[in-house]
Amino acid sequence: MKKLVLGLAATVALALTGSAQAQSKYPEKPITMIVPFAAGGPTDIIARIVGENMSKTLGQQVVIENVAGAGGTTGITRALTATPDGYTIAMGHLGTFSAAPATYPGLKYDPINGMQPIGLAGGTPILIVARKNFEPKDLKEFVAYVKTNTDKVNEAHAGVGSVSWTTCTLLKGQLGVPKLNAVAYRGTGPALNDLVSGQIDFMCDQIVSVAEQVKADTIKAYAIASTERSPALPNVPTTKEAGLPEYQIEAWNGIAAPKGTPKEVVDRLVDALDKALKDEGVKKRLLDLGTVMPSAEERTPAGFGALIKRDADKLSPTLAAAPK
Repeated sequence: MKKLVLGLAATVALALTGSAQAQSKYPEKPITMIVPFAAGGPTDIIARIVGENMSKTLGQQVVIENVAGAGGTTGITRALTATPDGYTIAMGHLGTFSAAPATYPGLKYDPINGMQPIGLAGGTPILIVARKNFEPKDLKEFVAYVKTNTDKVNEAHAGVGSVSWTTCTLLKGQLGVPKLNAVAYRGTGPALNDLVSGQIDFMCDQIVSVAEQVKADTIKAYAIASTERSPALPNVPTTKEAGLPEYQIEAWNGIAAPKGTPKEVVDRLVDALDKALKDEGVKKRLLDLGTVMPSAEERTPAGFGALIKRDADKLSPTLAAAPK
């Protein structure tokens, strides 16, 4: 009996050692980072900047795969239901992680308890922007115009549950026009294209995706929904300065993996993200786009998880009652 017990113990020890060695070799092949929107949007831009640098640390390429649909939940579902081995991860945001539970009752993933947060990649202030020749000249005129022309004004968003939908839903609720005509797109990129071409009147979106167009004067920006002006767009007033102080919201982008991903793998991904965000080249590219760099705590799985829950608790009552 003693020999049998010793034999079993040796077998278990060998299996655990083999498992640890296998995990320590991670990654042994390219890693797929699913971006749940079309290429060209803010989540895609941040994913490509951060993923490129993470590839250097990990020693394997981080391949971006765009999987659009259902406000980003299609791509996130695919990522979070993949094998939890670290080879499929996702770059999500405020909409897919915090807003989705209240927006999609039949959601097939649980961002609070059913996934493994990796870390926050960046904060992204929200701007209210419009086509270049939209009649209102400033935010006060915009508010008055929208309230009196609800049958004519068209809003663009990247799908129900997306950041653009979530943040404009909050804006419309505050303005008392929740049923304003809205046009859904399969990502911020296509929506922004129609805004630039003048086919859509306005949208609310992350500074990362609209800063260059504002600088190029192809669209106009009424205000930024933050407490301070952004160094990337210093001439754009805050919502408080422009006359709508109650509209304050910041979006963000972060990385997650399927629940059950081994700790050793999670640690490798956390380290790669941390090093990417400390890289001066990455920081400059993100800051030039208006990104707010996350703190050391927000880059951790625990810090990012706490942020997801906090914003979910804050957004759920409004979004659950919003017209879909």
